[in-house]
Amino acid sequence: MVEKFIIQNLDIWFGSIHALKNLNMQIYANEILSVIGPANSGKTTFLRMLNRLNELEVNFRRDGSVKLDDIEICKMNIELLRKKVGMVFALPLPLPLSIFDNVAYGARMHGIKNKNKLRQIVEDSLSRAYLWEEVKDRLKTSAFKLSGGQQQRLCIARTLAVNPDVILFDEPCSGLDPISTAKVEEAMLKLKKDYTIILVTNNVKQAARVGDRTAFFLNAELIEVGETGKIFTSPFDRRTDDYIRGKFG
Repeated sequence: MVEKFIIQNLDIWFGSIHALKNLNMQIYANEILSVIGPANSGKTTFLRMLNRLNELEVNFRRDGSVKLDDIEICKMNIELLRKKVGMVFALPLPLPLSIFDNVAYGARMHGIKNKNKLRQIVEDSLSRAYLWEEVKDRLKTSAFKLSGGQQQRLCIARTLAVNPDVILFDEPCSGLDPISTAKVEEAMLKLKKDYTIILVTNNVKQAARVGDRTAFFLNAELIEVGETGKIFTSPFDRRTDDYIRGKFG
């Protein structure tokens, strides 16, 4: 397996709060890594670290190394990093634009002006996000007229349109109904052929359904990470088993 991210001896603080402690792990290309754990376990800090969003917080400090394709991310141009590592948030955040312009926005920002190329990018991105068939006849309508589940898939399409290497999902189905959740999960499973996906989820069943590997965080520490089937049937650490079984969290 090809290592996409290599994380070594990573510590993160926000003021006096030690948000991640001595994290060491690898994330592999073309896998879905499910990340689980209770609130305040460090999983969202971990996710936001991968495209340096934590740096927007007051009193942020870090030690250690995070490498993407063997390049230290702190030495990368921040715009390039966030093009390579896209993010889909818990609440869909469409722009106050048409469906077409939402998806085309990033491509235009990166200098693509040709109308035919933009149309192809929009169609391809919406297709890969499992939304094209539902919206192809109303691309000029406002994105706000879409349902919540459709808006979330639109945000996935907008991320895909700038051709990232990695997609970060921060509880993307937390506000969605089961049918919309299934469509987002189906999209993830198809997308891993071309992308590396890291999914933070509070739904352990979702983690089990889509994750190739699963990482369990607790009290700002990585307790264990491994093949999802093994984590869910015979975890190394008792705390992992207790969390999966709903004994806390």
